Amino acid sequence: MDAYLETERLSLRRFTADDAELLIELDSDPAVMRYLSGGVPTAPEVIREQHLPKILAGYEKWGGELGLFAAHEKDGGAFIGWFILRPAAEGPLDEVELGYRLRQAAWGGGYGTEGSRALLGKAFTELGVRMVWAETMTVNRGSRHIMEKLGMTLADTLPTPEDMEPVEGSEHGGVRYEITKEQWEQQ
Repeated sequence: MDAYLETERLSLRRFTADDAELLIELDSDPAVMRYLSGGVPTAPEVIREQHLPKILAGYEKWGGELGLFAAHEKDGGAFIGWFILRPAAEGPLDEVELGYRLRQAAWGGGYGTEGSRALLGKAFTELGVRMVWAETMTVNRGSRHIMEKLGMTLADTLPTPEDMEPVEGSEHGGVRYEITKEQWEQQ
């Protein structure tokens, strides 16, 4: 499979119809899902019938340049999770979301920062992106730390969506970080 993007330690590629088990395994870890669903795993049939078809349709919609990308270690090929670089559902193509979901085994190894930094570079130098944004729960210090290391700045606070209210820390709402191409170039 052709790489979408490579870093020193990571290879990012487009998902295929055969990758459901990777997503199911990732979303079955309560720690991974802690700030997304309160630790409740995503049902396998939801991944197979809804999430994966939507991921694949995104490649068609955005010409394969934006979407959700499987991340593997270059050394050994282990699946470590995914990264996202895509516009909001009806948003402009020059404003894209950056995100990541990584297996616990990859936490604390700098993969989130490494993959995100490379995606910012691709967005601003190859894809004509003007602004990148990322959102997380206020209490998710790990993700916020990555956003700050990338040079993103806190742009807004967000109310908690109703479906997130049972999640630990939801009473504190969420945060949105942003970085523009000009800010990125000045780093």
